[in-house]
Amino acid sequence: MRHSLDSLLRPFEHKSLKLRNRVAMAPMTRTASPGYVPNEQVAGYYRRRAEGEVGLIITEGTFVGHPAANGYENVPAIYGDKAMAGWKNVVDQVHAAGGQIIPQLWHVGSVRKEGIGPDKSFPAHSPSGLFKPGKPNGQMMSKQDIQDTVKAFADSARAAKQAGFDGVEIHGAHGYLVDQFFWEGTNQRDDEYGGSLENRTRFAVEIVEAVRDAVGEDFAIVLRYSQWKQQDYEARLAHTPQELERFLTPLVNAGVDVFHASTRRFWVPEFEGSDMNLAGWTRKLTGKPVISVGSVGLDDDFIGGNNQGMGGTANPTGLDELVRRMDNDEFDMIAVGRALLQDPNWLQKVKQGREEEIVPFTKEALASLS
Repeated sequence: MRHSLDSLLRPFEHKSLKLRNRVAMAPMTRTASPGYVPNEQVAGYYRRRAEGEVGLIITEGTFVGHPAANGYENVPAIYGDKAMAGWKNVVDQVHAAGGQIIPQLWHVGSVRKEGIGPDKSFPAHSPSGLFKPGKPNGQMMSKQDIQDTVKAFADSARAAKQAGFDGVEIHGAHGYLVDQFFWEGTNQRDDEYGGSLENRTRFAVEIVEAVRDAVGEDFAIVLRYSQWKQQDYEARLAHTPQELERFLTPLVNAGVDVFHASTRRFWVPEFEGSDMNLAGWTRKLTGKPVISVGSVGLDDDFIGGNNQGMGGTANPTGLDELVRRMDNDEFDMIAVGRALLQDPNWLQKVKQGREEEIVPFTKEALASLS
């Protein structure tokens, strides 16, 4: 028997977000913006997902206007006249298709490698000059570096609002800069930005506060965070609900409107004694709306079973477990990644009972994605 999708398809409203359903497109890096400017192909890519009835598009990571922010060529910037004109076109096309869209504001920190543009001479920056425990890369950020980076996030958020975006997401997950401050494995500072869990949130708190000042009270600020890091899939910021509450509380007080709790498999319980996932615990502890994510509609996660890279194939699977959790109000929205990457009409096919027509995800097919 096919479960009702009503909990997935009902509208969602919070501040500037007024969505037709609870499905978001997860942010996924594409390296398809030559010169760091989103072009017409990028606009068409996002428009097709909006035409497929996705409620909220969260863009690929867009690097803010700090010289060390970018880590990959051909990813889009979120500052400067050319890039913002490109983004305005993207926004207009998504809106015309009935969707809403927010950019993911990104600084890669010590993931950056030498020779990456736009300023190829600029070294990586991170809290302690570490890529992971025991492995240095780049330089430790000074107080001035921190202030400059906070301003860059705020300036990009302001530019995003001016371009017509419906909110912003701050990338605080997966071992990039904000997460490098969160994670004691890469944050070995002995000043007010290091040490205790609360001190390690200070950088993100200052970013959220600066973004709020830049965009006003009614513009939605989403924060994406994760326990796991690309440097260590088993890393954890919080080992108990009590630690998670200590981590989240300063971020709530700073002004986060929506949390995006990133996990590799949305159905995996976060703590012993409950089957709630990380998003569920985040909602319970904060009372804020929460987006969950992790291998939705697929039978294998992005990393694959051996933790050595992206899984070769992931086949479509049912949504019964997702619907059960949505029916129970465990979380408010679900972000869908690879299923939408491969098939922009995934949601329509699910709604219409055409699951057998959903295109499976394979590495080999990535080259032809549009």
